Amino acid sequence: MADIQVVRATESDLPVILRAERLDGYDAVVGRWDEERHRLALADEKHRYFIAKDADEIVGFAIVRDWSSPDRVSLIKRIAMLKPGQGYGRRFLQSVLDRIFIETDAHRVWLGVFPENIRARRAYIAAGFIPEGIARGSAYFGGIYRDELVMAILRTEWEAGKT
Repeated sequence: MADIQVVRATESDLPVILRAERLDGYDAVVGRWDEERHRLALADEKHRYFIAKDADEIVGFAIVRDWSSPDRVSLIKRIAMLKPGQGYGRRFLQSVLDRIFIETDAHRVWLGVFPENIRARRAYIAAGFIPEGIARGSAYFGGIYRDELVMAILRTEWEAGKT
């Protein structure tokens, strides 16, 4: 499998982003926004959208919130693959982490994952994220509040993984 290319997303990528969020079953584990909310976030300097490409085909996207935050903490708000289970997700996640730590002075990158999403948890651990605890009722999905497992990686841990 060739290396994926990670590029900053633009408004022209919105149809693919919306399609990825709406893949069967993703509503329970990934989340989704409407087009207007994505447009606002794309225009906001606190967010960065990235897409993963294999040749000319988009295979996934990620949203990073609190880009270049003065607190030096960024959140991977969402990452979704159009072709799950084909090895793109882990490489894309690692590339997004690299972009955050290389292009900003972030000290910490964190994310929330539903505890029952074992596949995603494995991918995050493989990328160096460490589980920190449960944030009770922190996600509102489908009209209910759900718990999230908070996971994070610090710059020093990312750097150690690069050697």
